[in-house]
Amino acid sequence: MINRIRDIRKSKGMTLAEVAAACEPATTAQTIGRLETGMRNLSLAWMNRIGDALGVDAEALVKGESEGQAQVIAKLTAAGAESLATPRDAILPTELLDSGALICLEIEAGQGEYRPGDQLWMRQVAPDEAGGLINRDVLAPRSGGRFAFGRLIDRQGELVGLLPPGIGQRQIVIDNPAWLAVAEMLVRKL
Repeated sequence: MINRIRDIRKSKGMTLAEVAAACEPATTAQTIGRLETGMRNLSLAWMNRIGDALGVDAEALVKGESEGQAQVIAKLTAAGAESLATPRDAILPTELLDSGALICLEIEAGQGEYRPGDQLWMRQVAPDEAGGLINRDVLAPRSGGRFAFGRLIDRQGELVGLLPPGIGQRQIVIDNPAWLAVAEMLVRKL
């Protein structure tokens, strides 16, 4: 088995020391480095500890030898496209999310910054987490199997205020939604 600890760690922008400190119980950067390079065996217990520290499922840390994996081979900088010194695995955005169920909102008619054909992947959260989502795009369930979508502009007690992305639309106020889903990634075909 080939492990993907380094690729996931770099995709998350974490150092060896940060991953080591996030492990429960904490460990050393040297130990994480040895696990990454295969100098130390990656046991199931280590996979669980490192997976928790990185906020991914433990199974995302390993891949089979025969699996074809998309590669990150270049980066776009102010000077233009530059090759990476060493290509690395491209980690799927769904593997990088910390928690919460994923749902997808399909955009059929363009509104605001969204175009027809876009897919907006959203992470489901509890309503009590709404305070940290102000000014983010969210989806909220309404009665009768309907939904409301828009920028979260207000949260007072059980009431949630959303501003839809279309021009001239009025604020929507929802009383005590069962959950909210916050926009995490936009998938747009070119």
